[in-house]
Amino acid sequence: MKQYLDALKYIFESGEEVSDRTGVGTRSVFGYQMHFNLNDGFPAVTTKKLAWRSVIGELLWFLEGSTDERRLAELTFNKDRKELIDKKTIWTANADAQGVELGYINDDLIKQLGPVYGHQWRYFDGQGDNIKDKADQIEWLIKEIKSNPDSRRLILSAWNPNQINQMALPPCHTLAQFRVMNGKLSCQLYQRSADMFLGVPFNIASYSLLTHMLAQLCELEVGTFVWVGGDCHIYRNHEKQVAEQLKRKSQKLPNLFMPEFKNLSELLKTRPENYILENYNPLNSIKAPMAV
Repeated sequence: MKQYLDALKYIFESGEEVSDRTGVGTRSVFGYQMHFNLNDGFPAVTTKKLAWRSVIGELLWFLEGSTDERRLAELTFNKDRKELIDKKTIWTANADAQGVELGYINDDLIKQLGPVYGHQWRYFDGQGDNIKDKADQIEWLIKEIKSNPDSRRLILSAWNPNQINQMALPPCHTLAQFRVMNGKLSCQLYQRSADMFLGVPFNIASYSLLTHMLAQLCELEVGTFVWVGGDCHIYRNHEKQVAEQLKRKSQKLPNLFMPEFKNLSELLKTRPENYILENYNPLNSIKAPMAV
């Protein structure tokens, strides 16, 4: 993960000081790219501990098409929501703030977020009773990769201008393009807004895992994951943590072991404990507040 540390260092040293929506303030650059060969190991950050279980839980939540934060808690912790009333996820703060502001149901058992990622992935542009009639991008993507692997139109989009104002958080990772070359599936992600310290390691792991999942479903090998950032920023209240991380040395990348599944229905029955990062030996966690 030297590329990631290089990105942190570049933004920390060269970023411009700008204001932002949260009021925290950032050091930012506009435009950055990283390449990760998925055959060299799984790109999990090693200079601090990755919240791996949360990565898997959120990705399964997206693939399921859910927009209820309490369902995310169930998937992540593998318990009924009634047992998770005091358990938070990475989306709890958004549900309790922006979700409430938008008038969505928000109690101990249901915390709605509006048509965020999962909705767009599985029911693009769907609303109300017509939700099932809208585009299922995941089913389409799997079918298209299998039937038309040379396509340059293998696109997964979370950005829907028609519904941005209904979302508790407009998508930061907005568009992913997949490409098959010589039997290998690669993915390039465009992230419009990139919290380099907290968010980006999580996003790299999430879309790398998605690439592995789709490759298995389509009977392909994995290729490269390319991360492209728009506004790449370090929050001002993360600067001490970034300085600490930049003192650390990257460790050897782990290997991913995941269950076998033949279709999307079987994939959605898997749980976080089924996905293992073998020989993952990260350095200690570095805590920092999330800007909401």
